[in-house]
Amino acid sequence: MASTMERQLNEVNKWTQGPAAELSHQPESSPVFINKFTINGLTLDIHTAENFVHQAMDIILEDAVKKVTNVGEKVCEWRSPEQLKELLDLELRDGGESESKILQRCRDAIRYSVKTSHPRFFNQLYAGMEPYSMVASFITEAIKTSLYTYEVAPVFTLMEDAVLRKMMEMIGWEEGGDGIFNPAAALLGIGTKNVYTVPSDERGKMIPSALEELITTAKSEGAVPFMVNATAGTTVLGAFDPIEEIADICEKHNLWLHVDACWGGAALMSKKHKHLLKGIHRANSVAWNPHKMLMACLQCSAFLVRDKTSLLQRCHSAQASYLFQQDKFYDVSYDTGDKSVQCSRKPDAFKFWLMWKALGAKELEQRVNRALSMARYLAQKIEKREGFRLLMEPEYANICFWYIPPSLRNLPDSPELWKKLHTVAPVVKERMMKKGSMMISYQTHKDKANFFRMVVISPQVSEEDMDFVLDEIHNLGKDL
Repeated sequence: MASTMERQLNEVNKWTQGPAAELSHQPESSPVFINKFTINGLTLDIHTAENFVHQAMDIILEDAVKKVTNVGEKVCEWRSPEQLKELLDLELRDGGESESKILQRCRDAIRYSVKTSHPRFFNQLYAGMEPYSMVASFITEAIKTSLYTYEVAPVFTLMEDAVLRKMMEMIGWEEGGDGIFNPAAALLGIGTKNVYTVPSDERGKMIPSALEELITTAKSEGAVPFMVNATAGTTVLGAFDPIEEIADICEKHNLWLHVDACWGGAALMSKKHKHLLKGIHRANSVAWNPHKMLMACLQCSAFLVRDKTSLLQRCHSAQASYLFQQDKFYDVSYDTGDKSVQCSRKPDAFKFWLMWKALGAKELEQRVNRALSMARYLAQKIEKREGFRLLMEPEYANICFWYIPPSLRNLPDSPELWKKLHTVAPVVKERMMKKGSMMISYQTHKDKANFFRMVVISPQVSEEDMDFVLDEIHNLGKDL
């Protein structure tokens, strides 16, 4: 007797070999015109389209992959907005342009963009070229689907579910939970006036005693505290809040604990560094961006909740009857569109899934370990080198430091020194951008003068690149 699976396959074969299959063998017919438009023929020349895609892919591989990852190439070819407007010819016209012109538009778009995959791009919390995730991005763009129902995105729906389950396992939620890949997965909408800012210590970590005091203060003022937002890997200092202690306070006061691990969540992949997020398994929700330290292509942002009572659907569902019919022929629990505010989503999880499949968890762990080792190498170099001063020892992959030009090195540590030092980083940044040699961010923090914030991520980065950074900053700023 045939199994259920065999019967289902026979049913599928009957349809694919029947009327549906005949659609691909329709005889050619004379064009039919209505109001000067043909309605029974293709309006797109497939061969021309394929040829264009082939040529464009050649440009992408040469200019956006090969050149971009070559340390000998520029990180950027800086142009002012006025110059760039003229170079790009941004005006949109009634008539289309030739294929050769469009291909040149592609070259120009790549040429004048910042090369974030360049080995000497240290400006943001993302960097480096990730081939598997990049290919996944190409595939999702080519397939052009939306991740709201299983019927239009069956493969990517299952992949997202598998990745989310694995991420929950890494967090330590033994009983699972729920989640979604979405840059705007949760919008509180409570207004900044209703937010209490908890003081942090000198390393940028939340002070638990200050949190408890603020909870008491808020209640005395008639407010109703309901959530605490802890951070695992702050943007500037790379600080990790003491999650375990914060979780104790949240449990005591019955508060929801959310952990922003967008930057630092990758440390969960590392046996050596996962202690930085000790206690994260006690969080009610976690945000984690694999497009940062783990290098998945942008965007790749996950929002996870320990709740298993369909909380995301209950908060966000619009119950669109044209999408979420409850009498479909398959298990509608796989229709995930109602988990998000905007419903329609790109299948971002595939970019993480394919990369993880190709590399394995062990190689992802090595990426994290290597990045943090390189950060410590640079910090040690800074400590030993004249004219450079660390803001603090790095805890993660953020290295914050000052460059002190020769003209300022003999000044006493005084407000005058810091006032002058405040102007150094912006000038050095301008010069490096216009030269195109590298990109590093700078900013202030509380009462601190402008300092450089270096972020190390890419496995393409070497010790030679770290040494180059310090040499280049000195060369660009020694006359200041």
